[in-house]
Amino acid sequence: MTEEPTSEAPETPEGEEPIKQRKNGLYPGVSDELAASMQSGWADTEQHDLEPLAQAPHTARRRAALSARFPGDRLVIPAGNLRTRSNDTDYSFRASTEYAYLTGDQTEDGVLVLEPEAGGGHTATLYLLPRSDRENGEFWLDGQGELWVGRRLSLTEAEKRLGLPARDVRKLADELRDATGPVRIVRGHDAGLEAALTDKVTRERDEELRVFLSEQRLVKDEFEIGQLQAAVDSTARGFEDVVKVLDKARATSERYIEGTFFLRARVEGNDVGYGTIAAAGPHATTLHWVRNDGPVRSGDLLLLDAGVETTTLYTADVTRTLPVNGTYSPLQRKVYEAVYEAQEAGIAAVRPGAKYRDFHDAAQHVLATKLVEWGLVEGPVERVLELGLQRRWTLHGTGHMLGMDVHDCAAARTETYVDGTLEPGMCLTVEPGLYFQPDDLTVPEEYRGIGVRIEDDILVTEDGNRVLSAALPRTADDVEAWMARLTG
Repeated sequence: MTEEPTSEAPETPEGEEPIKQRKNGLYPGVSDELAASMQSGWADTEQHDLEPLAQAPHTARRRAALSARFPGDRLVIPAGNLRTRSNDTDYSFRASTEYAYLTGDQTEDGVLVLEPEAGGGHTATLYLLPRSDRENGEFWLDGQGELWVGRRLSLTEAEKRLGLPARDVRKLADELRDATGPVRIVRGHDAGLEAALTDKVTRERDEELRVFLSEQRLVKDEFEIGQLQAAVDSTARGFEDVVKVLDKARATSERYIEGTFFLRARVEGNDVGYGTIAAAGPHATTLHWVRNDGPVRSGDLLLLDAGVETTTLYTADVTRTLPVNGTYSPLQRKVYEAVYEAQEAGIAAVRPGAKYRDFHDAAQHVLATKLVEWGLVEGPVERVLELGLQRRWTLHGTGHMLGMDVHDCAAARTETYVDGTLEPGMCLTVEPGLYFQPDDLTVPEEYRGIGVRIEDDILVTEDGNRVLSAALPRTADDVEAWMARLTG
């Protein structure tokens, strides 16, 4: 990674922030001649034939619904800012879900503002960083100048792509500081804007905005469903990639699996939607094992929980538990088939009009029954479920909403989410599991260290459901045949 030049920048015009310089650079300053050279001789790169983003009509409808919910309020939805990873390096930027959902834009420092109109409704304006200034040297001397991090859209180009008027975001904090009337902001993404609004907002009112935007995403539109299917399809190809290189993972570690899947995610999408869980052997009993630094041994199971995030930020979330050597042992198969039976019961319960909790209850009933049959917990099954005794080995809920966040709609009210009713267009996961910890003395020794989860992404349809991830095999026999075909 190259160092940005450290030098005395040209004089900063009054009212503008000085260009940030790095200490200990190799150049002591900028000559007048070099400054003049860098100001001229550049071609006009303005793009004049841009088309609106595919989701632009959908983001417009989403903003209209938001406007109708909060008449008379100024609404501020920030994308967020870069976060420092270490010293002068930043984490990869990921726009806030609320901002990307309402605009289709993904650039740092962006802000959507809905300004209330006197006659009702709102005027939506997008505040963005404009093109780098070549007159004051910002484009080549500042660490975030375009010469260092790449060209960004001009405000005119952004208007064409996003279907919104665009203005310079660097003036927004002052405008908001002087604003009158009720204001709400989505918190947690832009500390500067929150400080500018500190005497104009309340936590309770801001939380109402966040909750509404979360519940607005419960039912997906046709664009979102298409993106989720694309994410799932890429994820299925990523799982195939992993199976094909299990021999290399055995020679190295779980990191080979993580890296293999990440390659697919970056080639076909934006990133992984969450930290990949590549858990082999007893690591499969740790729900969020993301260290991925353990051995991959023949005879063990590999629990791979991973999802590709599309370039529009919709993520898949799929889990398969695979025999590293291609064949389940009798006990591994017994546990796997119990989880598969539970998942089948859960998927069958996903349909419009059903309670959200139904698929969880159906899957848990199957797993509790198996645990009683195996003599691992004392029945009857109804007692086990009433007391939650199966949770020692099932651990987690059987699913969650899915969308732009892997745990989508998390701020929704309980009565509209887990106590709500399923509707067509909702997308959720069904992911039962059984986990026998390596140090669990309440189960026979041969169970210890076995962890199995099967997870699929399910769309609620008008007449039932569709398994978006059906391309990946689920039965034990089908998994073994699939692995043999890929590695044979």
